Amino acid sequence: MPNDSRVREVPNDSRLIFADHVGRFYARQYGFPPMARRLLGYLLVCDPPQQTIDELSQALLASRSAITGAVKLLESHGTARRTRAAGERMDRVGLDPADRQPRNLDSAIHKEHAALFREGLALLTDAPPERRAPLEEMAALAEFLADRLPRLVDEWHAHRDTLRASGKLPRPGA
Repeated sequence: MPNDSRVREVPNDSRLIFADHVGRFYARQYGFPPMARRLLGYLLVCDPPQQTIDELSQALLASRSAITGAVKLLESHGTARRTRAAGERMDRVGLDPADRQPRNLDSAIHKEHAALFREGLALLTDAPPERRAPLEEMAALAEFLADRLPRLVDEWHAHRDTLRASGKLPRPGA
C-alpha cells in the first residue's frame, strides 16, 4: 500500500476497549446512547485528535449516519465540536476545549432544582411527613449544593492554576 498521509491507522484494541469503558460510564451516568458514548471515549484517545466523519466511521466500525448523529448529540452537550481548516472540504470532529471546564457545578441549576422541589412540597402541604420526606431531602440537598458549589469551583480554579504553574498541567492552548 502506498504511503498516503490521508490513510489513518485503525485504532488498536486497547483504544477501542477504553472507548467502550468510557461509553459504559456515560451510559450509566448520563444515559448517552451507544454510539455517542463510544465516540466520546474514542475522541479522548484518538490520534490525530480531530478526525473526519469517514475516519471515525472506519475506526469505530460504524455507519456515517450513526457517527453523524453521535456528533450532533455530543455537540448539543458541548462535548465535541466540528472545525474546518481553510481549503478543506470536510469537517473534522474533536473534543471541545471548553468542555474541560467544570460541568454540573453551576449553582443556578441547583437553585432551580430546589425551587422545583419546593413547588412539589407546596402540593403536599397536608401530606404525612413520610410522603413529604423525599422532596424535603432533595430540596435541602439542592440548596446545599447551590450554596457550596461556587466556592468549590473557585477552589478548583486556584488548584488548577497551581498545577499549571508547576507544569503538572498544560497551560491553555498548549
